[in-house]
Amino acid sequence: MMAAKIRLKKIGRKGQPAYRVVVLDGRKPRDAKVVADLGRYDPKTNPATFEVDGDVALKWLMDGAKPTKAARDILSRAGVMERLDEAKRTPAPAPAEE
Repeated sequence: MMAAKIRLKKIGRKGQPAYRVVVLDGRKPRDAKVVADLGRYDPKTNPATFEVDGDVALKWLMDGAKPTKAARDILSRAGVMERLDEAKRTPAPAPAEE
């Protein structure tokens, strides 16, 4: 089992940063091979723009991936963290008996 982290991966050229919201092995460096690509974040626009695949991000969070502070802020603005709280509060459905 790897220690999955949701973090930002820098793309773009010098002085023109843009980021991808990705899932990586937590022990690897920032630009290591990506396990899953969750979305994009562009701080250069006013206001900053982001796109996040909420369903995939929620699946990774439910499986135990830990977001960094910057990734958590973006996921919160996308509404994923609120969905995670709701999913944790509602009990899992009981298995059907045969």
